[in-house]
Amino acid sequence: MANRDSERGGGGKQNNTNNNNNNYIYDESSSDTHWTSWLVPLIVVANLAVFIAVMFVNDCPKKIIGPNKACVARFLGRFSFQPLRENPLFGPSSSTLERMGALEWGKVVHEHQGWRLVTCMWLHAGILHLLTNMLSLIFIGIRLEQQFGFIRVGLIYLISGLGGSILSSLFLQESISVGASGALFGLLGAMLSELLTNWTIYANKAAALFTLLFIIAINLGLGLLPRVDNFAHIGGFITGFCLGFILLVRPQHGWESSRTNTSLTKRKYSIYQYVLFIVAVLILVVCLTVGSVMLFKGENGNKHCKWCHRLSCFPTSKWTC
Repeated sequence: MANRDSERGGGGKQNNTNNNNNNYIYDESSSDTHWTSWLVPLIVVANLAVFIAVMFVNDCPKKIIGPNKACVARFLGRFSFQPLRENPLFGPSSSTLERMGALEWGKVVHEHQGWRLVTCMWLHAGILHLLTNMLSLIFIGIRLEQQFGFIRVGLIYLISGLGGSILSSLFLQESISVGASGALFGLLGAMLSELLTNWTIYANKAAALFTLLFIIAINLGLGLLPRVDNFAHIGGFITGFCLGFILLVRPQHGWESSRTNTSLTKRKYSIYQYVLFIVAVLILVVCLTVGSVMLFKGENGNKHCKWCHRLSCFPTSKWTC
């Protein structure tokens, strides 16, 4: 995304050459805080720790015996992976994931285990799944946290993951689901809405929009891969998109200068930012409320959407990610 006026601390006037090179519209960055990213690295460490714990519990050598069902990388002992025929992502069994908190519609609805809507975000189907998600999180999340701080980014991550879990539960009721993909797509959705609501402070608007849409398209393309839970992607993206209008709003261009120059009058936020904020709040509240009610009533989303099953590449798989 394009550099902006508020990304870095330290004021002072810049010449035109520097302004052009850095794509700054104006220099009001002295009033903005450049946060140190620690939450995103902490989330990465937590996901790695959880995966190690899951593999410890899985203990493939103890449960699979015989040359035809040999564990992968047996030199790792109880941390070795399930046979590739069972799990091609180099990870644990589906039964272990289910025991450790994977998202399963039956347990959420009939056994009142709503906590699975959150715990599934911290589980991964395999080392390949984990590495892909964590690299994406580092690439996307650190920059967002540096610009907006850990509280707002943390809220977007968790609430988007919850939104993805709710939509996944409504449409994928025959399989379990794990992974942080819903939360990651929430961050992508928030980046897009942040660009739209803070449109006036971007110097190269077209380049910023094209770059972000390209990143989103690549991630959406990954939904064509086997065992991918597209409903978690969509639910997380929509949730994050709404949250971006709510949590990532910046003062419009020229407001900071008007504070020190009495001859200038500039509102902190424009009318369209207020409108987007209100609309996003209403959509988010309605969608999360209706989705939660439908889920805990045992509704099947496929009954209300005849073609939605097409979004799941492998609807009969034991688990998705």
